[in-house]
Amino acid sequence: SNDRGFCMVSLRSRALNEPIRITSKRHGYFPKSFTWRGKRHAVEAVEQCWTVSQPRWSGEAKRHCFRLRTEKVRFVVYQDLQRDQWFLERILRRN
Repeated sequence: SNDRGFCMVSLRSRALNEPIRITSKRHGYFPKSFTWRGKRHAVEAVEQCWTVSQPRWSGEAKRHCFRLRTEKVRFVVYQDLQRDQWFLERILRRN
């Protein structure tokens, strides 16, 4: 499937769509920290969140997307609601 740019945040950054592990959440919903490529990232702020739906042959694909700010980098991550898995979609820019 072609999932590049599903959250449609920035055309200047390359979609990674790599799995991450959410290690803690704020209010049971917003990512507070996550692990990507073996490194833990503490989230300083959730700058934006939104839900995206896209029709697929297998049904509707839904994702919760989050733009996160850490100490050094901004990330866009999403939760695939059908599979209940989290992914890092892209790195936006350094802070």
